[in-house]
Amino acid sequence: NNIFRISLSLVCAVTGQHLPKNKRPKEPGENRIKPTNKKVKPKIPKIKDRDSADSTPKTQSIMMQVLDKGRFQKPAATLSLLAGQSVELRCKGSRIGWSYPAYLDTFKDSRISIKQNERYGQLTLVNSTSADTGEFSCWGQLCSGYICRKDEAKTGSTYIFFTEKGELFVPSPSYFDVVYLNPDRQAVVPCRVTVLSAKVTLHREFPAKEIPANGTDIVYDMKRGFVYLQPHSEHQGVVYCRAEAGGRSQISIKYQLLYVAVPSGPPSTTILASSNKVKSGDDVSVLCTVLGEPDVEVEFTWIFPGQKDERPVTIQDTWRLIHRGLGHTTRLSQSVITVEDFETIDAGYYICTAQNLQGQTTVATTVEFS
Repeated sequence: NNIFRISLSLVCAVTGQHLPKNKRPKEPGENRIKPTNKKVKPKIPKIKDRDSADSTPKTQSIMMQVLDKGRFQKPAATLSLLAGQSVELRCKGSRIGWSYPAYLDTFKDSRISIKQNERYGQLTLVNSTSADTGEFSCWGQLCSGYICRKDEAKTGSTYIFFTEKGELFVPSPSYFDVVYLNPDRQAVVPCRVTVLSAKVTLHREFPAKEIPANGTDIVYDMKRGFVYLQPHSEHQGVVYCRAEAGGRSQISIKYQLLYVAVPSGPPSTTILASSNKVKSGDDVSVLCTVLGEPDVEVEFTWIFPGQKDERPVTIQDTWRLIHRGLGHTTRLSQSVITVEDFETIDAGYYICTAQNLQGQTTVATTVEFS
């Protein structure tokens, strides 16, 4: 110990340090780390949320509404305006596409105008009416030459209610309309209102009762009307809507709901000749028939033996709705080609092609000279 004290004194003399008072030097082996029971929480480094980590591009609203005195604002999802007011919408971009209520396209309405400026597209509607109620939307276009596609990341839209005194419902061009109930897709009773706060209910004419929009079979969408999610034959009948707002009530036009039995697809076509063997001088008719969906139009075309020689024939196209039991409704479309004063040039194949949006079907029959 004496040797240790002498050595320590020499170290202090060299370094210029002094031993602290009341402190004794530690004995060898006293510098060991003692175990402790103190718990220390591990520090977890904070990680900032980064939206940029998501590779999905964000949708950017590009629509602005022009207000009085040159002020601008982003339009809300729904706007309520008085009929008669003008609307000006602008969407940022050098190539802008537009969509607006189909009613404004019916007669190429001059009240609406669309212009493309260098940096934005512009839609202006003047002298608005309740019939203009609907969705107004725009989108940027990505073009390569003459081919353009919609830029899903740059869009804008607003649904505008144009409120007009005495009109709770968006006016309809007729007093009665037909809604087809297809088992494989939704059906809509399009009674839309012009007042955002209106309470709308659906009613059956006979037997008279309210049809609840329970959110399971039927839902109400203010932008579309009453939506039948899974139509079936029990839903058919005559219905109407009732709207209430501001102490007033109004009834819509009536809608005939017809259940459709024929599934979607190319025309189901048959062909039949009045006679397959015809004598000289007689008349002959060939009938082409299609059973299809009530609201799907069918176009007919014919190829017949005397066509190249410009043989005169009569072709008549007609259609009507027919009921096939249990309330099922289909569209019967027919085309008849008639040849008078049959000659040898008229003998051969009569070919009928029926076409709809899903495709086409070709059928044929022969008519011989007897």
